Amino acid sequence: MSESDDLDAFAADDSRLLSSAWPRKEFSWQNPVVFIINLLICFLDSKLLEALVENRKRSVAYVGAFLLKDDPETDPSIVSGSDSAKSINDLKGKDLFKRLHEVGTLAQITSIQGDQVVLVGHRRLRITEMVDEDPLTVKVDHLKEKPYNKDDDVIKATSFEVIATLRDILKTNSLWKDHVQTYTQHIGDFNYPRLADFGAAISGANKLLCQQVLEELDVYERLKLTLELVKKEMEISKIQESIAKAIEEKISGDQRRYLLNEQLKAIKKELGLETDDKSALTAKFRERLEPKNKQCPPHVLQVIEEELNKLQLLEASSSEFNVTRNYLDWLTALPWGNYSDENFDIQHAQKILDEDHYGLSDVKERILEFIAVGKLRGTSQGKIICLSGPPGVGKTSVGHSMARALNRRFYRFSVGGLADVAEIKGHRRTYVGAMPGKMVQCLKNVGTANPLVLIDEIDKLGKGHAGDPASALLELLDPEQNANFLDHFLDVPIDLSKVLFVCTANVVEMIPNPLLDRMEVIALAGYITDEKMHIARDYLEKTTREACGIKSEQVEVTDAALLALIENYCREAGVRNLQKQIEKIYRKIALQLVRQGVTNEQSLKVSLQQGAKQLREKSTEEPTQIADDGPGGKKLEDGNSHERATTTTLTESEQAIEVSLHEQPNGTATEESEATSHEHLVEQLEADKVQPTLLSSDGIATTDQPVDSKVNIKTSDVKDVKVDNVIEKVIVDVSNLADFVGKPVFHAERIYDQTPVGVVMGLAWTAMGGSTLYVETALVEQGEGKGALLLTGQLGDVMKESAQIAHTVARAILLQKEPDNPFFADSKLHLHVPAGATPKDGPSAGCTMITSMLSLAMKKHVKKELAMTGEVTLTGRILPIGGVKEKIIAARRSEVKTIIFPSANRRDFDELAANVKEGLEVHFVDDYNQIFELAFGSNSKPQI
Repeated sequence: MSESDDLDAFAADDSRLLSSAWPRKEFSWQNPVVFIINLLICFLDSKLLEALVENRKRSVAYVGAFLLKDDPETDPSIVSGSDSAKSINDLKGKDLFKRLHEVGTLAQITSIQGDQVVLVGHRRLRITEMVDEDPLTVKVDHLKEKPYNKDDDVIKATSFEVIATLRDILKTNSLWKDHVQTYTQHIGDFNYPRLADFGAAISGANKLLCQQVLEELDVYERLKLTLELVKKEMEISKIQESIAKAIEEKISGDQRRYLLNEQLKAIKKELGLETDDKSALTAKFRERLEPKNKQCPPHVLQVIEEELNKLQLLEASSSEFNVTRNYLDWLTALPWGNYSDENFDIQHAQKILDEDHYGLSDVKERILEFIAVGKLRGTSQGKIICLSGPPGVGKTSVGHSMARALNRRFYRFSVGGLADVAEIKGHRRTYVGAMPGKMVQCLKNVGTANPLVLIDEIDKLGKGHAGDPASALLELLDPEQNANFLDHFLDVPIDLSKVLFVCTANVVEMIPNPLLDRMEVIALAGYITDEKMHIARDYLEKTTREACGIKSEQVEVTDAALLALIENYCREAGVRNLQKQIEKIYRKIALQLVRQGVTNEQSLKVSLQQGAKQLREKSTEEPTQIADDGPGGKKLEDGNSHERATTTTLTESEQAIEVSLHEQPNGTATEESEATSHEHLVEQLEADKVQPTLLSSDGIATTDQPVDSKVNIKTSDVKDVKVDNVIEKVIVDVSNLADFVGKPVFHAERIYDQTPVGVVMGLAWTAMGGSTLYVETALVEQGEGKGALLLTGQLGDVMKESAQIAHTVARAILLQKEPDNPFFADSKLHLHVPAGATPKDGPSAGCTMITSMLSLAMKKHVKKELAMTGEVTLTGRILPIGGVKEKIIAARRSEVKTIIFPSANRRDFDELAANVKEGLEVHFVDDYNQIFELAFGSNSKPQI
C-alpha cells in the first residue's frame, strides 16, 4: 500500500486528532506546519508529548498542527518571545481551542527524541468540534483542493513564474536545496498544488500570509499568493546579498589593514624600534605620575593603579581601551598637590596693583588683607570674591592684577549664557566624546592646584534642558564643599580649597540668592572725571601710544582735550569707551605723521638748497662791505684776507650741503643724512660767526659787526626750517578734538540753570553708571472735581506706583501747608520724565515727584543747583536707595551743589573717597517735611 493510500485509510478510520497548538516551540520558526517539509518542534507540554509517543507505538503516527491566533490585546508586529511562550503554556482546554485557526495540517511524526518531535505536513484539515481538553483532541474534516484544469494556460504561466523565481532563490540560498530533496523523498514529484505549498514554505513570509495560503483551496489563487511571497523573498535575497557584499568588502579592507599593522608592529618590536602600545602607554603614565607620587592622595593612586591594570587586559582595538586611556591621561595630567609659591610681600603687591589700576581702594585693600592673613598663617586659603559694577570699570583686569600680586597662575572662563551643567561638572565617561568640567580643564592648563580662577559674567547664567548651572556652581563656590569637589568625568574628589575664585557681575540682583550668599561682594561703582583723567593720562594714553608706534615727543594731548573727551564723549561709568576714543585719536595721529613724514623730507631738501644759495650770494658781498667801512690800503688788504677766509668757510658749508643732498640715488636724504647735514651746516655757520671775531681781536679788522649779524640771521633761518618741518609735534586740543573723534555724543545733562516751577532734578542709577533726570509736572486743565494724574516718559510699573504715592502725599502736605489751596482736588496734572525713549523704573524718584507737584501747586521754584533721591511711603517717610556713588558722580557732572539723600544712606556716603565728596553739600533726611524745608526755604518766593 502506498503512503497516499495509507493516509486515505487513516482519514476514513477516525477523524479525531491530537491537536498541537502552534507555535509551541523554543526556536524562532513562526509559520504554521502546513507545508510538506521537515519541521523540528520542541514540545513543552508533557501530557501532549506522552500522547504522541503512545499514538506512535500504536502505529498512529499522525497529529494535527494548527496555528495559534495572536492575543487581541497585543501587537503582533512586536516580538516578545518569552512572554508569548509563557502565555501559550498557560492556555488549556477551551481557551486553547478558541485561539486555534480552523484550518491546519495533518502532519506525520517521523521521529521523537526526548522532547523534540520531527513533523512532515501532508494534508489540510479543518476543525469541526472539540473532543477532549487535556490533551486537546478535536474532530477534523480533511480538505481537498478545488478541481482545476491542468492545461489552463494561466495556471501554467503562473506556475512557470513560480518555478523560475524559486530557481533564483535556490541559487542565492543553498539551504533550501535540502528541502527540495526531502520533499521528493517523502512526497514525490511536484504538481501545481504542491508547488504552491513548497514555494510558500521557503518564502519565510509572515505567518498570517502563510496561513492564508494554507486556507486557500483554489489552486490558481494559491499559486498567485505563493508567487507574491517568493517575489518578496527574492527581493529580500538581493538586499541581503548587497549588504553582505558591502560588509565583506569593509571587513576584508579592515582585516588587511589590521594584519599589515600587526605585522609592522611585530617587525618593529623584533628590531627594537618600538615597544608594545599598551606597555608604552603604561610607562608614559607612570613616568608622568612619578614626581607627584608623594603629593597625590591615596584614593587617587588606587584608582590610577586599577585603571593601569585594566588597560593591560584590554584590546587596543576595543572602545573601552580608548576610554580608559583618555581617563588615565586626565588623571595623571592633573597637578595633584602641586602648589605655586605665593608672594606675601605687601609692598610688592601694592606696587603691582597701583601700576595696573588707579583708585579702586576697596578692592586693593581686600587683596592686601588676603595677603596679610596668608603671611601670618604661613599659608593661604581659597576665597570666593565677587566684583560687581558697570561694564568697563576694570573687573576682569583686576583679576589679572590679583594673580600677578599673589604670584598665582591665572585662568579665566565665562559662564554668560551657559545652560549645560556638564560644563561645570563634566560629562560621565559613558558618553561618546565625554570631557571633564571647566575646573578640571583649568587645573590641567595652569599646572598648579592653587590658581586664581576668574569666572566672568556670573549674573548671566542660563538655564536649559541640560540642567541649572547656577545650582552646579553651589558646590564649586562653597568653601565647605569644594575641598572634595567631584567631577562626573574623573569620579574622584578634587581639593579646590586653595583656589582663589574671583567672579564678575554687572547686576548682583541677577545672581541666585544661594549662590550670592557664598560670595563676598565688592562693588566697583565707576570712576569720576578726575579718576578718568588720571587713568587716561597714566594708563590708556601710554599703552595706546606704544601700540601705535608713536613717540611721546611727536604728539601732545592737552588736559582740556582729555576733559572734553570724557565729558562730551565718554560719560559712562567705565573707561572702555574712553580707551576706544583715545585709540581713535592716536590712529588718526599716526596717519597724519606718516603723511607729514613724506612732505617733511621734500621740504627739507628744498629749504637746505635755498639756504645754501643765499649763503653763497652773501659771501660775495661781505668783503666789499668790510672794505668800504675801513680806511687805508692795509685795511683793504686785511679785508681781502678776511674775504678769503670767509669764502673758504662758506664753500665748505656749501659742499657739506651738496654732499648730504646727493648721497641718495633718488636725490632725497634719509633721516640720518638729514640730521648729519643739518648739524654740519650749523657747525660751519657757527664757525663763520666766530671767524670775524678772531680777526677783530688781532686788530686786523675793526668793522666786523655787520657780517656777524647777517650770519646769525641765516643760521637761525636754517634751524627754524629744520624744527618746523622735521620735528613738528601734533597737538590735540579742544579746538581740533572734533577732527579726531567727530561731533560730541553727549550734551549737558543740565537743561536749566534755574529749574522752572514744577521741574525738579532727580538722581538715577543705571547699569552704565549714574545720571541726572528731570521730573516735570504741568497743569493740563483746572475745574472743580477734575483732580487727576497723567503719566508719560516710558515709566515702569514701580515708577508709576511711586507717582501715585507722590500724588497722594503731595496732596496731604499741601493741605497742611496751605489748607485753603484746592489745587490737587481741582487740577488735572501731567507728569513727564525725559527722555521719553529711555525705559525707566524704580522707587527712588518718589521724593522728586512730590517736590515737582508741590512746586507747581504753590508756584514756587525749588532751590537752585539742588538734586534729590529717595523712596517715599504714604506717610511721608524716606526710605534708603542704592547706587549712592554713581548718583553723586552724576550730580558732580551736572554741577549740582546740594544733594538730598535718605538718612539710611549716610553709611554709604561716609565710605566714599574724599575727592568724590569734595565741594558738595549733602543733606540726609528721614521725613519729607525736611525735604520741603530744604527745597522751599524762606528764600523761595511764589511766581507771579
